[in-house]
Amino acid sequence: MSVINYPQKVKIVEVGPRDGLQNEASMVATEAKVTLIEKLADAGLSVVEATSFVSPKWVPQMGDNAAVMAQIKRLPGVSYPVLTPNMKGFEAALAAGATEVAIFAAASESFSQKNINCSIAESIDRFTPIMAAAKANNIRVRGYVSCVLGCPYEGAVAPEVVADVAAKLYQMGCYEISLGDTIGVGTPLKAQAMVACVAKQVPLNALAIHFHDTYGQAMSNILACLQLGISTVDSSIAGLGGCPYAKGASGNVATEDVAYMLQGMGIDTGVNLEQLLSASRFISDVLQRRPISKVANALADDASN
Repeated sequence: MSVINYPQKVKIVEVGPRDGLQNEASMVATEAKVTLIEKLADAGLSVVEATSFVSPKWVPQMGDNAAVMAQIKRLPGVSYPVLTPNMKGFEAALAAGATEVAIFAAASESFSQKNINCSIAESIDRFTPIMAAAKANNIRVRGYVSCVLGCPYEGAVAPEVVADVAAKLYQMGCYEISLGDTIGVGTPLKAQAMVACVAKQVPLNALAIHFHDTYGQAMSNILACLQLGISTVDSSIAGLGGCPYAKGASGNVATEDVAYMLQGMGIDTGVNLEQLLSASRFISDVLQRRPISKVANALADDASN
């Protein structure tokens, strides 16, 4: 029986304050966002995606982006990346003191057209000036690829297409590429096959995984990809978020669940689970609902019994 060599250390990239909150119908106060970001950093997370510099017309929830960046107390050793879909967003992020940004492309032509009104090739061309400006200002850039295991309009997505898009972003200068199962349709062996295909063009240590839990497969998919040597995982506190285009989109995989699994496997994350649960309770109270996280709910029920 062969022994699987799981990574000894996994970096968890917290996307809750941006990817998680951006689709919330009720507006979340700036102070609550700042508190959440600080609680997440205090819990030991080394990357907390803070906000998004998109037009408030399209994403009203992120309209306070500059205020959030101005108010957060930044911990040494923690990065607070922000999403910048275009040059205007990048310039605004730079003015707000961002030191890391993220750009996003899709592995599906239909999704690219409907989500950002351009082809995959055009979307990547748009990033050229951002990459040049980022380099000139010593700003690190992370790349996202969405629809890596399926598209709400096209169905299955070929791993070769995902690999091609990821490779282009990597060659442009993105230090890390996050592979996103935007509608949560992936299953473990398909996830492994996709990652293995991408890894032929982009080094494994420059790849991250970003699974949505729409069909309850996110944790299984993460475990399967860890087996290949992936050591960076995106997740969202309390399971916040979800793709507005996905059927029954229940959101990102919960950070608490990922941290609990990794801790139980003896894999170092640098995260304090109790403090993570405190952050989960905080934002769940703000939103006036229970977290989607199974671990948060199980431990809350334990505490109340």
